[in-house]
Amino acid sequence: MARAFILLCDSVGCGGGPDAADFVNIDVETGETIPDTGSDTLGNMARWRAERGNPLNLPNLARLGLGLACENATGVVPPGLEWPETGHFGLVGSAIETSRGKDTPSGHYEICGSPVDFDWGYFPREIPCFPDDLIAALVNECGLSGVLGNQHASGTTIIQELGEEHCRTHQPIVYTSADSVFQIAAHEETFGLQRLYEVCEVARKLCDPLNIGRVIARPFVGTKSANFARTGNRKDYAVQPPRNNLLDRVVQAGGSVWSVGKVEDIFAHRSITRTNKASGLEALWDGTLDAAKRAGDGDLIFTNFVDFDSKFGHRRLPDGYASALEYWDSRLPELFPLLRDGDLVLWTADHGNDPTWPGTDHTREQVPMIFFGPSSPKGVNTGTSSTFADMGATLAKHLQLRHLSAGNSVL
Repeated sequence: MARAFILLCDSVGCGGGPDAADFVNIDVETGETIPDTGSDTLGNMARWRAERGNPLNLPNLARLGLGLACENATGVVPPGLEWPETGHFGLVGSAIETSRGKDTPSGHYEICGSPVDFDWGYFPREIPCFPDDLIAALVNECGLSGVLGNQHASGTTIIQELGEEHCRTHQPIVYTSADSVFQIAAHEETFGLQRLYEVCEVARKLCDPLNIGRVIARPFVGTKSANFARTGNRKDYAVQPPRNNLLDRVVQAGGSVWSVGKVEDIFAHRSITRTNKASGLEALWDGTLDAAKRAGDGDLIFTNFVDFDSKFGHRRLPDGYASALEYWDSRLPELFPLLRDGDLVLWTADHGNDPTWPGTDHTREQVPMIFFGPSSPKGVNTGTSSTFADMGATLAKHLQLRHLSAGNSVL
């Protein structure tokens, strides 16, 4: 039985889903509503790089078959992702999301066997965007003099615009995005990190009746607008995930779930046995490798590599995105000697965030579904799965767990 791994590179989609036209981004320059049709995080980023004479260089992921996953989704192998003449050595597919949102919880829950078949609550794009009674209750219960922001915004931009005023007034910055989310930014020293968390806990309670997926604490440091920077002390307050997902099944069977990065927050800290709140790609890789050395038979190691999404996708920085993915690829060989007989590794994403696309929101895309390791068939193309849940079903079968509520194993 051995172990199972989920290496989730947040937002690394591989081409628009069949329903991409039903999802939109807002062009930040024109305000125009643009459907996600044609979004393709990996493909567009690879073409952007190639056009500038610096082709994407992902030798290890290419050998696994990442280019084939892209071809399944779009019919095209992006430049730099061609697999070698000896062929690819992963079990490769792409997967279509069926959940109603293109957000982080929806993608993670569906991967783990529980597609989100209900509508999240969202906040309108008007200013102010939050209901008056919600803000009034937050101010009253937390003893605040008021709030700043109260609009849809890029997290880094709104901190630069309002951070200095926040430090003077001690009023937290509240904002949202196209996701079902209520975000609160505050200075770690001027406002206080623990106080920020306490405000977010109150906001979580107030957002429950609105069916808001996440409240996110967004702490930052710095002395002025020019050097404000968000820190690794982000904390997500998510709704409880659906019951009997893959993580629940692992724990029910006596195994341990090793969370690296923000996985524990996404799953509201349920069925999480070991936690490593690493921040940054280097630390996230180090934490994953440490878990690979220590995890036991029947365990699940689950890492969310968030930087692709938070640092480069939302900020529309294709070169930074590509460089980060190249760094990730360079670390992958360190995992191979730590795998044991019977181990199965899944490499995937939870949605898209095309860094070449107008707007700053996620993009509705298919995701790569690549299995590898001692327990994986080699050089197999499974085609396109009709749901992310096939990934969880595959891992559940590998770990000899009870069936999940959705999905079919590709093994």
